[in-house]
Amino acid sequence: MSNILEQARAAADRQNWPLLVECLQQVTANGSQPPEKHILEQAVSLAIQALEWGDFQDRWEIAKVFPNLGNGAIAPLIALLEDEDADSEPRWFAARILGKFDAPEVIQALVKLVKNSDEELSQIAAETLGNFGTSAIESLANLLLQEDSRQFATAALAQIRRTEIIAPLLSVVGDSKVGVRVAAIEALSSFHDSRIPPVLVAALKDPATAVRKEAVRALGVRAYLDAELDLVNLLKPLLWDIRLEVCQSAAIALGRLKTDAAAYSLFELLLHPATPVELQIETVRALSWSETAVALEYLQQTLIAELNNTNSPVCQEIVTVLGRVEKPELRAKAAEIAIDLLASNHPVVEFAGIKQSLALGLGKLGDMRGLDALISMLGDADNSVRLHSLSALKQLGAGEVRQQLESLAKQESLEPRLKEGIAIALQEWQEN
Repeated sequence: MSNILEQARAAADRQNWPLLVECLQQVTANGSQPPEKHILEQAVSLAIQALEWGDFQDRWEIAKVFPNLGNGAIAPLIALLEDEDADSEPRWFAARILGKFDAPEVIQALVKLVKNSDEELSQIAAETLGNFGTSAIESLANLLLQEDSRQFATAALAQIRRTEIIAPLLSVVGDSKVGVRVAAIEALSSFHDSRIPPVLVAALKDPATAVRKEAVRALGVRAYLDAELDLVNLLKPLLWDIRLEVCQSAAIALGRLKTDAAAYSLFELLLHPATPVELQIETVRALSWSETAVALEYLQQTLIAELNNTNSPVCQEIVTVLGRVEKPELRAKAAEIAIDLLASNHPVVEFAGIKQSLALGLGKLGDMRGLDALISMLGDADNSVRLHSLSALKQLGAGEVRQQLESLAKQESLEPRLKEGIAIALQEWQEN
């Protein structure tokens, strides 16, 4: 062991920190007998040197060694942490390493560092405290009482996710700083506690965009509160918020409620002439997430209304989400809407992107009623459409589809491009 320490000291003298790390790893390697106290003390001293003078990678590697050096490393690490003349990076690493030692003096030192004017040091101290869990809650709750440390203390408490943090966080949901309110509401939304829903409802009218958005998201995952709070009427005004991102969050939240009333609110928003295209697209997705027959009907009605706009990204999005319907009882209806659109010969169906999405969707839905439509797309002028239709046909079932293709291939009256597409499809089948 003494030889290894000699090598470690020599490596430190030459500032060969990678070799020093390697030597200290050998010192702390699991053996039949732990190293003696004086050996560990020397190892800690050398490790501190590497932490102070090495580069980032050296510090990263030596940080892995410290937990194996025992509690004797705590005092030197705290000394480095509190050394205001030291560079911020080794102090940052010291705070991070101390997170491996759950001791009162560590918590006390980190609490002091949260108040540091260096934002990065304050943040790593708060994060480290948060990782201690319940043992740090009291210290962090006390930090909430001080304005200069409230932001980081809130963020640290938010990481603990235990019921003991509810009361402290409730005390700052009305804080003057937006970041504090957002962090508190985001953390509180993880708990089922009767004190929290009123806070979320009140936050819907917060002047800060980020707070309203977080409150909307939190209520959107609480569908069980719909009957009690009438969530649809609470969230509906947020569909018309002055900030688009809040409107989009409200649409997503209503989609998660999966009720007919929520779907109708989304449908109204979709058809309103003042609704921005970005919001319309998010609303289409929200309706598809509703996974109800009513929501699917609203998508169909919107699709019909959008057909007058032959370059509609909303129409494209509706076609896309139809192919993602997963509920067995809704898949047939989704396939029917797609097939009817293809049969309509509407100009919008001439767009390659629309046809690709329709082919892709019919393949995923697995409805054999789409067979003829998919086969007809084998003769499309766009190569990508042909490839999409071929891929979809393979998903419908090899036996019946191949038989149909072989039968059609024998017909002399077929349009040349379709005949060629069928031949390519059959060749593809044989090769696979």
